[in-house]
Amino acid sequence: MRAVAVNEFGGDPKVVDVSKPTPARGELLVEVAAAAVNPFDWKVADGMLAESMKHSFPLVLGVDFAGTVVDAGSDAVRFSVGDKVFGSALRAPVGAVGAYAEFLTVPSTGLIASAADLDPAQAATLPTAAGTALGLLEAGGVRAGQTLLLVGAAGGVGTFLTQLAAARDVRVLAVTRGVGASKMGALGAAQTYDATGGIVADKVRSDYPDGVDALVDLVSDATDFAAYARLIRDGGVALTTQFVADAGELAERGIEAINHDQKSTAELYDRLADELRGHRITVPIEARLPLSDAPTAIARSRLGGARGKTVIIP
Repeated sequence: MRAVAVNEFGGDPKVVDVSKPTPARGELLVEVAAAAVNPFDWKVADGMLAESMKHSFPLVLGVDFAGTVVDAGSDAVRFSVGDKVFGSALRAPVGAVGAYAEFLTVPSTGLIASAADLDPAQAATLPTAAGTALGLLEAGGVRAGQTLLLVGAAGGVGTFLTQLAAARDVRVLAVTRGVGASKMGALGAAQTYDATGGIVADKVRSDYPDGVDALVDLVSDATDFAAYARLIRDGGVALTTQFVADAGELAERGIEAINHDQKSTAELYDRLADELRGHRITVPIEARLPLSDAPTAIARSRLGGARGKTVIIP
């Protein structure tokens, strides 16, 4: 079967022929209908998990997928042949299976959920991006009536977080690079700041002199994160996915600091599917590309500045 893989850490992703996987005991064989592109994919290709998990080469890339169960090993539970599912393909050895492929195997008790009645391309975007968004919102305890400063609001996680927060009556202040108020407002943002020319902490402070209740920063380095964190009022919370929060310094100001490490579950995926079915979130898909274009999509992801989600259709 065709897949996109690297032959070594840091290698160039290429479309290759690999053996079609066979479901072992307790596993499902899924024919992939769509795979979502995430920065995590090229980071794995570069070896970010080399010290923590075993790997297999050629290393098939891609984590988030949606597709149809076409075979099942003995003792497989929860799903049957013909069921539509979505979930995460990440497990050891990393690269033995991956979402950028025509087929993959997953444990039937693993990180998968029903994709019944869902567009596969939309379902494939949920595990990493929407899962992280909901995880951040709940980890920060952000509540209705509060003000959330969201830095990196136009990317995959940011667009989901904007919607999820707005649906819970949180006032979202979206910081983007070149994505205007019209687009972010359609997702639920109350106000949009363009950081193309640099951080906009002074502009936010001018508009909100009493500060904001919470900060979620998806992109900043330690210096810029600290500048945005100074906008949080006492008793607030600051979250980063870049692990640049100085918990001690922020605690001195009465602010909780969270370097967020997302922990996903099948139950979380079920909740995300319900959010999509209930039209409380929509999926801003930037592009749907064939498997042959996946290496180009990965290269574009490396450059940053993502707008919505890119989906690979094998």
